Amino acid sequence: MADEQEMEGLPEGPVDNAWSIKIPEFKPEHNPTGMVEESKFASLFPKYREKYLKECWNLVEAKLKEYNLKCELDLVEGSMSVMTTRKCWDPYIIIKARDMIKLLARSVPYNKALEVLEDDKGSDIIKIGNILENKERFVKRRQRLIGPNGSTLKSIELLTQCYVLVQGGTVAAIGPYQGKSRLKQVRKIVIDTMNNIHPIYNIKTLMIKRELLKDPKLRNENWERFLPKFQHKVLSKRKQPMKKNKKAPYTPFPPAQSLSKIDKQLESGEYFLNDREKRVRKAAERKQKDEETKINQKEKRSKSFKPPKEKPYVPADNSSTSKDVDVTEFKKKVKNALKKKVKH
Repeated sequence: MADEQEMEGLPEGPVDNAWSIKIPEFKPEHNPTGMVEESKFASLFPKYREKYLKECWNLVEAKLKEYNLKCELDLVEGSMSVMTTRKCWDPYIIIKARDMIKLLARSVPYNKALEVLEDDKGSDIIKIGNILENKERFVKRRQRLIGPNGSTLKSIELLTQCYVLVQGGTVAAIGPYQGKSRLKQVRKIVIDTMNNIHPIYNIKTLMIKRELLKDPKLRNENWERFLPKFQHKVLSKRKQPMKKNKKAPYTPFPPAQSLSKIDKQLESGEYFLNDREKRVRKAAERKQKDEETKINQKEKRSKSFKPPKEKPYVPADNSSTSKDVDVTEFKKKVKNALKKKVKH
């Protein structure tokens, strides 16, 4: 009878927008016998969350008691656990409570974590710590997701109607199931950002989709022609280094071991000489080196005294060297030059 009364408010037949229908509340009258077996879930939490969980655990217990659920906080092991009782009537509430303690472990505040217990809301914890191996690159891309002063994260929350929190190596999201799951949209933006696709591209796409939804004529049409298509830029050929280190050809055998000091002495025969002979040999080597340096110095000094080789003089034009000069023409040139000077 209770089911029939609940179903009275629901419309008969197919509906254009199923999300407009209110989800009927699951009440204790729908399951008077309660739960037959106990279900239990546990979740670990980091050390820095211990203080906050101790402060708000009484509120968590009071909230879960409304659904006839038990919860335990183990500070020794660093874990939280939730379990059903015989009086619990909702079979799915234990899954919701499990998601709630997971969110509390990932630094989600108590007020926001409570929203998961509602029927029309869900949660998603996206792991981003294992996507990139390079730590510096991971930190930069995670900061890109947050944006300057959290502006990018705020815009994602407004477009998807989800609460998003970036903490460590995970991103926690809480939002409605309405439409093409808002949580899936958040997951796509987060994973694309970690794969070096800027979140502004996905944000722009969501903004266009939101405007297209307002037009009833375009609701049943394909939107691909309206959505922007972003392609990776093909970088030009990078500058090659001036000096390239050429790798030596591969050989399966290791290089020969270098000779030690004793081996070198054995090869030259110095090892078998006595102390006196060694001293005489070293003196002879030193004398030979001194003679070589003297010869080199003499050569350097003698170079400065050697005159440079002069090139033979070759006149540019043979006519200029001729001794035959026209005296009359030369006199005329001198007179003209003197007249010009007087005029000036």
